[in-house]
Amino acid sequence: MQNTGIAITGSGSAIPATFLDNQGLTKLVETSDEWIITRTGIRQRRIAKKDESLAALAATASKRAIAMAGITPPELDLILLATSTPDDLFGSACQIQALLGATRAVAFDLTAACSGFVFGLVTAAQFIKTNVYKNVLLVGADILSRWVNWQDRRTCILFGDAAGAVVLQANQSDRLLGFELKSDGSQNNCLNLPFHGQSKELTPGVFISQGNFQPITMNGKEVYRFAVQKVPEVIDKALFRANLCAEQIDWLLLHQANQRILDAVAQRLNIPQQKVISNIAYYGNTSAASIPLALDEAVRQGKIKSNDIIAASGFGAGLTWGAAIFQWGR
Repeated sequence: MQNTGIAITGSGSAIPATFLDNQGLTKLVETSDEWIITRTGIRQRRIAKKDESLAALAATASKRAIAMAGITPPELDLILLATSTPDDLFGSACQIQALLGATRAVAFDLTAACSGFVFGLVTAAQFIKTNVYKNVLLVGADILSRWVNWQDRRTCILFGDAAGAVVLQANQSDRLLGFELKSDGSQNNCLNLPFHGQSKELTPGVFISQGNFQPITMNGKEVYRFAVQKVPEVIDKALFRANLCAEQIDWLLLHQANQRILDAVAQRLNIPQQKVISNIAYYGNTSAASIPLALDEAVRQGKIKSNDIIAASGFGAGLTWGAAIFQWGR
């Protein structure tokens, strides 16, 4: 059976109504608006309330992507949720399936932290290219505010909550032009959200560990060094697989982690600033949601147009990083 190409035919996003600006953070930790903007480029971030679920936020983004693609939820074959912060530790993709009424779709979660959307894009593409499924919904969503230590100045200034989604469909020509994925577990301690348990004796000599996950910890200097070195390399490799060079891309769409990282990567690739998509100032680091959120915003603003070539790259905990080169639209 001949392989099929893929096209990204719709995008959508959703954000909580509540926002926390830098001035608000000064009431929680010793910091200032100028200090945060200088080091991160972030001015505010969205925060989900107690009664706002990740599944509901993701479903809202998904409905918008499905509408743009011109299909209905029952036509979906697969729902793939990239997240590190599900409502349920067993996964939230099936909750999204139920909220959408996507009765035919298989649904499961994928965890690759801030690289999740890129890893999910490549994973979803394989199901289409091998003729298993025709219509796939890929969601990137995280509510990181649940797992931030709001007394830790190193991390609480960075993270926000959001959801983004895209619809991938079987297509005569392949719009996923090239990709490259990488992992290095030896650097896991640079950025993690670890489980901490206490030993509990069930019966004499039989012990288990019970506890909870602890707030996000990060070595900011190491993560910055890692991103500035590895992201240009992985984009170069993906461009090579696509038989393209950096000058041929229309947009550089990076995980929105830190404006200084975005600037440094663009500089190393000799990509002018006007080709760099950035919305980090208004949303902060939304992990797996950051790339589809920025993509959807740029599409709806008319910046990204049909047939534009986009170099997208995610990087973060794991450590994981990857890049995908794709053309927007059918």
